[in-house]
Amino acid sequence: MKVDVLLGLQWGDEGKGKVVDVLAPEYDIIARFQGGPNAGHTLEFNSVKHVLHTIPSGVFHPHQLNVIGNGVVIDPVIFSLEVKALEAMGVDLNNKLLISKKAHLILPSHRILDAASEAAKGVTKIGSTLKGIGPTYMDKTGRNGLRVGDIEMPDFISKYRFLKDKHKEILTLYKFPYNIEEQEKAWFEGIEAIRRFELIDSEIFLNQQLGKGKKILAEGAQGTLLDIDFGSYPYVTSSNTVCAGACIGLGIEPKKVGEVLGVFKAYCTRVGSGPFPTEQDNETGETIRKIGHEFGATTGRPRRCGWLDLVALKYSIMINGVTQLFMTKADVLSGFETIKIAIKYKINGREADTMPYELQNVEKPVYIEMKGWKKDISSVTSQNEIPDALNDYIKFIEKETGVPVTIVSLGPDRRQTIFRK
Repeated sequence: MKVDVLLGLQWGDEGKGKVVDVLAPEYDIIARFQGGPNAGHTLEFNSVKHVLHTIPSGVFHPHQLNVIGNGVVIDPVIFSLEVKALEAMGVDLNNKLLISKKAHLILPSHRILDAASEAAKGVTKIGSTLKGIGPTYMDKTGRNGLRVGDIEMPDFISKYRFLKDKHKEILTLYKFPYNIEEQEKAWFEGIEAIRRFELIDSEIFLNQQLGKGKKILAEGAQGTLLDIDFGSYPYVTSSNTVCAGACIGLGIEPKKVGEVLGVFKAYCTRVGSGPFPTEQDNETGETIRKIGHEFGATTGRPRRCGWLDLVALKYSIMINGVTQLFMTKADVLSGFETIKIAIKYKINGREADTMPYELQNVEKPVYIEMKGWKKDISSVTSQNEIPDALNDYIKFIEKETGVPVTIVSLGPDRRQTIFRK
């Protein structure tokens, strides 16, 4: 049995949470493999909206196990609030949620370091969500981190204090007011919330489950263009958001990866700073933002909006080895007379169809225009009802990328999903 990997192909916010929720009944285990509470996976069913930050998006299904993998970083405060919110809705997390002992913990001082560092950058800030993600991954790679498994060790408190004191020393370099101690009560209460759940050696557990014939879906956070190695650096996240990150973040060997399921919006969005070649900082972008409710699920910040970027999409497909494409938010483009797609970039006066080393060097995108569709498609329930113009749009993307679009999402609810043959 192999692990299917689902990930975003743009700058995050592609609708991965909804797609995982729709696909979850086909799997036995849903496992998050990287990222932290800077991710917000939004799901909607029965007219109720749910936002998950750390817990995998299969949690609303009664028979699926959910695993937080070793590549994830966990803020105990946010995790505790998420658990309380789910249980208040009647979701039984007992025996459904397992946590890797090797996942790293976000300390209150990590969040303060994040805020201090971002404030010091001034106009060059990268648009951090200020959740402490970057400093936590820095401690992980610097071999100073505190892991979930440490909470079971007798020297846990001394390890915590050592790392906190180290952070205080770093903070002397910044003119930034803070009070770590006032955040500690909620943090240690969050640690107790983590203790409620089974802590596992997730790499051993998942490989054992594969050996038993169990089906696993690896759930990624953020998107390929935010990958620490292959994204629009330095305006990226601190982890590997690509398919290879699933192997590292869960402890599975590459040959056990099966389908690679790439999720992309019918257009593009980006939160925070960084280059965005197809951005429409005009009435078109504002229309997309308004219709698509494009505001960050975690931060509430308005997302920058623009046309679909095929140069970037093909790059993401190449990096990940995508075998199936899932298009989301096709309904948002209903009503546009014409729709643009970027097929090349103009760089130094020349046209290029590949991603440059510095994405900010793109002078302007080269577009083609396609006919839009006037019909409201949010209530469409079968492939036969999809307007011809949307079918043409999908077929053009399939032709250009060489990958089939097998799912089209026409709204946030589970039911607004078309499976294409």
